[in-house]
Amino acid sequence: MSRYSIVVMLEVVDKSGKAMEKLLKELNAAGCGSYSMTASCQLGRDTYKEKFVCFYRSDEATLTDCYQYEDNQAGDEDAFAREPFVLRFSCPDTAVKDLILIPVHTKPEDSLKELDELHDVVQAVRSNWGSDNIMILGDFNADGRYLSKRKKQTMRICSEPYHWLITDDVDTTSSNNNDNTYDRIVVYGEKMLEAVVSGSAKSFNYQEEFNLTDEETLSVSDHYPVEVELKTDQNQEDAAPTRPTAATKGRAPKKGPQKKTEPTAVKKRNPAPKKKSGDAPAAAKAPTKRRRVIK
Repeated sequence: MSRYSIVVMLEVVDKSGKAMEKLLKELNAAGCGSYSMTASCQLGRDTYKEKFVCFYRSDEATLTDCYQYEDNQAGDEDAFAREPFVLRFSCPDTAVKDLILIPVHTKPEDSLKELDELHDVVQAVRSNWGSDNIMILGDFNADGRYLSKRKKQTMRICSEPYHWLITDDVDTTSSNNNDNTYDRIVVYGEKMLEAVVSGSAKSFNYQEEFNLTDEETLSVSDHYPVEVELKTDQNQEDAAPTRPTAATKGRAPKKGPQKKTEPTAVKKRNPAPKKKSGDAPAAAKAPTKRRRVIK
């Protein structure tokens, strides 16, 4: 997890919170920086409940505010099975100092409706906080039998000013049985798009990175984390912003046979304490690029 500055974990069913507290303790004991944690309330319509849990490096990002979206629009109540958890960070070293993350985990059968409703969430956030530096990220279930390309184009978040950084050719599943692009990162507006390091949005193939067997890989997750880097003040000065293109965004494992044989494009940091398996924050000490991730 120490690869990243901010990590959001989905589908956390740790009701007591003890497992996440232990994970935070282990993360800080690894000596890769000082991390803090925040979590949503338990979410779900029936007996099955889950949380969003966010870990962040306190020396690189400060949590300034957060709230659970109130899914109570008149005539459209309870649109989300798991209401988005909205997080606001101060990131003094990045191109955008004020960063808003909206983690989501859609119900597969309702992904079209829920993804379209995210436009209303974004507008509410813009109204509440007066900022357009918004990134939506998580398990959109935006592929396969859950969402066709034709239906996807009907969603309000599939047109300007939204920009999808994880494109349809990126495999975000760790299973050999499919190569769907369920997990996505979407940014709002040109300013947020220009703050992203071109080509940095991709899935992280931890099976290759840590040389895991199929069984070991699936014991971690049936999804790969998706990640993105934000420009820092330094590389903002060194080079003019370059707009990502379809050719450079998808530097993650491509669709097709299992990705074990294909190298990933994860950029290594300078020598640091050895990384542990999992999905997590970037701990760059020099003024290089920071990462933001979701699993």
